[in-house]
Amino acid sequence: MNTGSDEPGEVAVASEGASGETRADGARDEQGLGSKAPEFVKARRALHVSWQVGVFVVGLAVVVAGIIMLPLPGPGWVVIFGGMAIWATEFVWAQLVLRWTKRKVTEAAQRALDPAVRRRNIVLTSIGLVIVAALVGVYVWKFGVVMPWKIKDQ
Repeated sequence: MNTGSDEPGEVAVASEGASGETRADGARDEQGLGSKAPEFVKARRALHVSWQVGVFVVGLAVVVAGIIMLPLPGPGWVVIFGGMAIWATEFVWAQLVLRWTKRKVTEAAQRALDPAVRRRNIVLTSIGLVIVAALVGVYVWKFGVVMPWKIKDQ
């Protein structure tokens, strides 16, 4: 667990005004987590709940559109993360998911830039292409190339 200190036995203690601001409703705002709704919306409970429902519905529509785009042509994952970003304007769980995703993407990018990993990936891709080419060659040698339509009948 990260306590904010590099020295063993020390524990970093944040004062009330340092990293966590206390809002009017008593909840603590840790590192920018929480609702990004305007203050006049947050001041009225019914309006804030309506705002949250609206944000959830819009984010859900965008996420569903992204899920539909996964098997279809379109930027499915980009749209899904766009919907998550919409949710993250209002919901802490979405903010945490986006932070985790950004961290994992950054770690994967750093691993992909490692020369040993790049060499391994190139070797594995080359071996895979040779295997696929051999299988296609055996299939064509054994069965020939047969077109799925009959050109002679037209």
